[in-house]
Amino acid sequence: MDIKKDILWRVYMIYIVIIGVCILIFSKAVYIQQVEGAKWRNLGDTLHQRTQEIEAERGTIYSEDGEMLSTSIPYFDVYIDFNADGLRDKKGKLFKDNIDSLSIGLANLFKDKSSDEYKRILKQGYKEENRYFSLKKSINYSQYLEMKKLPLVRLGKNKSGFITDSKSLRLNPYQMLAFRTIGLARDTNKVGLELAYDTLLKGKNGSRVVRYVGGGISMPIDEDEQEDAQNGKDIVSTINVFIQEVTEQSLLRMMRENEAEHGCAIVMETATGKIKAIANLGRGRDTSNAKNGGYWEDNNYALFATEPGSTFKLATMFALLEDKKVNLHSTIDLQGGKWELNDKLIVYDAEEHGKNQVSVKEAFELSSNVGMAKLAWFNYQNNPSQFTKRLHQLNMDMLTGIDLVGERNPVIHKPEEKGWNNRSMLPWMAFGYSLQVTPLRTLTLYNAIANKGKMMKPYLVSSVKEEGSLVKEFNPTVLNDKICSDETLSQLSECLKGVCSEPGATGYALFKGSPYKVAGKTGTSLVQDRTTSYVDKVYQSSFVGYFPADNPQYTICVVIKNKKGAKKYFGAAVAGPVFKEIADRLYTTYVKDVANNNYVVAKKDSSRYHSILHRDDIRQLAPFAGVGFNSTTTAEWFEVNKNNKSQEYAVTNNENNLMPLLKGMSAKDAVFLCDEKGIKVNIKGKGKVTAQSISPNSPVEKGKSVELFLN
Repeated sequence: MDIKKDILWRVYMIYIVIIGVCILIFSKAVYIQQVEGAKWRNLGDTLHQRTQEIEAERGTIYSEDGEMLSTSIPYFDVYIDFNADGLRDKKGKLFKDNIDSLSIGLANLFKDKSSDEYKRILKQGYKEENRYFSLKKSINYSQYLEMKKLPLVRLGKNKSGFITDSKSLRLNPYQMLAFRTIGLARDTNKVGLELAYDTLLKGKNGSRVVRYVGGGISMPIDEDEQEDAQNGKDIVSTINVFIQEVTEQSLLRMMRENEAEHGCAIVMETATGKIKAIANLGRGRDTSNAKNGGYWEDNNYALFATEPGSTFKLATMFALLEDKKVNLHSTIDLQGGKWELNDKLIVYDAEEHGKNQVSVKEAFELSSNVGMAKLAWFNYQNNPSQFTKRLHQLNMDMLTGIDLVGERNPVIHKPEEKGWNNRSMLPWMAFGYSLQVTPLRTLTLYNAIANKGKMMKPYLVSSVKEEGSLVKEFNPTVLNDKICSDETLSQLSECLKGVCSEPGATGYALFKGSPYKVAGKTGTSLVQDRTTSYVDKVYQSSFVGYFPADNPQYTICVVIKNKKGAKKYFGAAVAGPVFKEIADRLYTTYVKDVANNNYVVAKKDSSRYHSILHRDDIRQLAPFAGVGFNSTTTAEWFEVNKNNKSQEYAVTNNENNLMPLLKGMSAKDAVFLCDEKGIKVNIKGKGKVTAQSISPNSPVEKGKSVELFLN
């Protein structure tokens, strides 16, 4: 019995201990839940909560004429919180009343499932009380706006449970157009304007608190504590879409035809330094561009420094003329196109001409290497620093300072440098070897000659805007108000005109019969770089110039590296036709009066404008432009001219029997006005009217047709 009692006692003790432990656990659970519940729930939330960054919307890059060159397109992921208060109130009455119409709306909007399928998955999500049910991924902005109009969704997030997570996709609407210059915003490897103006474009990111509900999915939980992102600013470039397209297509055609390695073409507005177009094409790196012959904008070759060849002869002529070493009528013996300075240095002319005694001007027009080498040698051999100082005066040894990252430094050797040798350096530098400059630097030099000696800084961005309001405006910058004397400038201009107009000159055949005059210079040089040596006989073809020669509006530089063994390689045969094609299109579009077939002076600054607007439009827009409009006439249509900061209004002729002035009108307004008069309209191009086939104030009858040329 004693043993039995002892065993029972021990069992009772164990039982009591177990009961005590259970009571203790239960008490602790009650204490944790009731007393410390809020503390532990908050701690649990913090383990599943994170502060998530809200990406700011990146600003848009616009062309000069208002076209989007690079922009962010929003897209949205759609989720549903089936535990939202509005969906659970009154036993889900709101959800049940709207599920049919919502399912039909979703099916009609997305067209990927039937209404019955949408109804089934919505009911399933509701049944499972899914807190972050994924309904649809990557819908576009228009779909997002339409979805917000659907039954239930339009009641808002708290009642409908619909949650959208917005993201953005960066794209270039014009694809290859100026692609390398504009750039593309990626997390890494930004280039072009996207890189240069990144701090303005990217804005400032915001933040929000989210809860992770499993599977890596996060849900916003407190919008009151959300810090909104500050969107990036927009930038307006100087690029003109029409000029850019003309430039790229002209360059591409020659690149294909000659199977060239790479090339660039740049168009600058002479008076301001604005870059209107910059095309850079290389081949063999992107098989997806087979339709373009394998060419695409892979590098900004306009910023690459190379030996320029004969286009550099302008700088040599500048030094000779400014130092009064020669004049255009001085003579030089070309020795038939071959000159031996010593056993190791033999200079040849690229094209055979067989001439001996010629004027300095003719030597330049023939693009004679012998002529330039001999002139530099005989005039600067005892003082080569005088020559290199003239190059410094032209900023040839400096960066242009264009608003792009990656401009290569020029290489201009100087006598004080170690390794300088007069005989091997000075004659070769005179015709563009033993030195390196970028096409953009060469363009800037020629533009200074075109601009009456005023050297302008090339630039690509004209203004910064925020939500349409001007934040900052970039005005033309003068690098050197006068690069040389008027006498030297006149002589240099005469030389450049002679290249394109004098029989026998290298550019004569190219521009013979042209309706406008060109001043420019051809260039042909052997290439020596990391992959090519002179013995490979790979040539770089160049043409730089401006037009119209007597009243320059645009300066253009074309540089093309040809393939080995190319049949065509002279500057006039490869780069020259690209220049001419671009110039022809610009002449007929912007410089020539198409209607009257007369040459007119184009505006020197594209920031000025001329428009024709209806009086109601002027009244609406004038306050935003900061100008007044108090006309006492009854006229409906007015000319609007901006000259710097002044605004001028002039009544246009709108008599029934006379042709009105349409230049400056939008196509819509021009068609409306012509329709009122019974005039039929044929439109060529898009944008604003630049010319009309029937002159303003000419008698016009109903039923007559007028051709309108748009920019």
